[in-house]
Amino acid sequence: MYVLTTGILVVDIIAAELPHIANQGELLYVTDGITVTIGGHAGNVSIDLIQLGVRIGDVYLASVVGRDVFGDFIERFLSEKGVKVRLMKVDAPTSKNIILVVKGEDRRFHVDIGSNIFLDRGFIEEAIDDIEPRILYIGGAGMLGRFDDHLPYILGKARNIDAITFLDIVAPYSRDWSFFRNVIGYSDIFHCNSLEAYRITGEEDVFGSLKLLRRLGCKLPVITMGDKGLVASFKDKLMCIPAFKVDVIDPTGAGDAFCAGLIFKFTEKLGAIDDYMVEEIADWLIFGSASGAACCTAKGTTTNVRRKVVDAILNAQLDDLMRNIQVKDI
Repeated sequence: MYVLTTGILVVDIIAAELPHIANQGELLYVTDGITVTIGGHAGNVSIDLIQLGVRIGDVYLASVVGRDVFGDFIERFLSEKGVKVRLMKVDAPTSKNIILVVKGEDRRFHVDIGSNIFLDRGFIEEAIDDIEPRILYIGGAGMLGRFDDHLPYILGKARNIDAITFLDIVAPYSRDWSFFRNVIGYSDIFHCNSLEAYRITGEEDVFGSLKLLRRLGCKLPVITMGDKGLVASFKDKLMCIPAFKVDVIDPTGAGDAFCAGLIFKFTEKLGAIDDYMVEEIADWLIFGSASGAACCTAKGTTTNVRRKVVDAILNAQLDDLMRNIQVKDI
């Protein structure tokens, strides 16, 4: 069994637990420290998968970095975590993201897109041919330059070898949101947040967005909504799952952790997407939600996305959460 992740890679520079954002000319001491770590959907999901329990050697990452110290840092960081790494190195700066997290507020991202726009179709085709993954995850679609134009082909290529395809997006770079409408149908699983869903579908109601995403051809669209939980659609059902309650230190990477948790459950029972039961998918979405909640309990995108932390959240809160799940007919 192999999972292949691709998409954006970023070096995250994180200042969390801030009392406020510094004013002009103000010196603000970051008493909780500034963390430099790997970020980006592909990197976070790969590390999270191993920390959740996927066997070392079964998670591959193929992506692009710059020929610089930050690219070397990403390669070393991933390898030390047990990820099998294939990196293109290009003459462009590795992407960086300055993340400021004020206590009680959502994150503020300041992104240098860098080398991500140079991801090459042929490089990923070769990785698919060599690895023959059972699951292909593409994270950060919309920020991948010309590679975004080839998403239908890449996802279709993975489907041709019976891989489950998972597409995860960001706000499109130099493109209109409508771009995603032509891509979603090639993904078995599609993940976005509620704002992204609105931008793509024009539907203010998340259930309306889910229905349109289904009509566009996705088998399992999922919309996450932070502390409001998530909604998803599979087969003839709409599912509404509330969020787990945790003390939030740093929500950076929570969406990636959700995706990793969901993928992890698929790795435990590999099959064709249409063969799964609604009840199974609901259970796996819950595990993904707990993984996202675990991520929020420590500074850094992958720090607490570990099986023991996820299990502790499930053991403490699952019974209450199950009483508040809603499942509706489409």
